[in-house]
Amino acid sequence: MDFVVIIPARLASTRLPNKVLHAIAGEPMLAHVCRAARASGATEVIVATDSEAVAEAARVAGVTACMTRADHSCGTDRIAEVAAQRGWADDTIVVNVQADEPLMPPALIDQVATALDSDTEAAMATACTPIRDADAFNNPNIVKVVATPAGRALYFSRAPIPFHRDSSNTEFEACAFRHLGIYAYHAGALKRFSAAPPGALERIESLEQLRAFELNLPIALVEARTVPGPGVDTPDDIALVEALMAGGHSAERDND
Repeated sequence: MDFVVIIPARLASTRLPNKVLHAIAGEPMLAHVCRAARASGATEVIVATDSEAVAEAARVAGVTACMTRADHSCGTDRIAEVAAQRGWADDTIVVNVQADEPLMPPALIDQVATALDSDTEAAMATACTPIRDADAFNNPNIVKVVATPAGRALYFSRAPIPFHRDSSNTEFEACAFRHLGIYAYHAGALKRFSAAPPGALERIESLEQLRAFELNLPIALVEARTVPGPGVDTPDDIALVEALMAGGHSAERDND
C-alpha cells in the first residue's frame, strides 16, 4: 500500500505566533512532526505552506516543501491544492498530519492509511480513543465521535455523545470515544470535500469533518492502537511536550 503524508503548516497562529517554528527540545516543532511522518510508511512527506520560512524548515527537516496560496481557511483546503498541483489519481491515499502534533506516533499514521485502504467503500478514514474521564466527556473542546458496529463514523460532536438518558453524564459507557484529528483521504474525495461550502452542521459545531456527512462521504473509523501525546497551542503545551521528551517518552503510547 502506497500513501503520501501532507503536513499543512501556516506561520500565523493567534494563540502562539510562529507556532510551527517554535523550538521544542532544540528543534523547530515542525521538524519533530516531519520526523514522525518520515518514520511512517509514507512514500513521500510534503509540507504545504504559504511561508518561505516554513518551507525552508521543511527542507532542513528532509521533506519536500510545496508552496500554496495564503487565503486557505483550513488545512484541508491547503492539502487539496497540493493534490491538484501534483495531479494525483483519485484513488491516491493522502494522510493529513497536523503541524502542531510533535508527538504524533508514526504507527497511527500507518494505521489510518491502512484503514482507508482496507475499506473499499470509504472516502476518508480517521481515528479515536476511549474516553475514561468525566470532565473530558463533558468538555466541548474535546470532540466526541460515535460509530457503527462496522467501524464507520456516525457523528462527531462537541457535546457528550452518546448521551445517557437515564443517568448522570459522569457515568461512562463503553461507546464514549474521543476523536483524534488525523485523517486519510482518497484524493478524489479530498477534491469534493474542499470544493464544497461548509454545511449547517459544520457551522453549528465548528467541526470541519461534518462536511463529509453532508456530501455522503463514508468515513472509516478505527480505535488508535497508539495515541498521540499532547498537541501544542500555548507556551504551557510546549513546556509539557519538552518535559515528556526529556523524560524519555516516545511519540507512541499504547492505547490500553
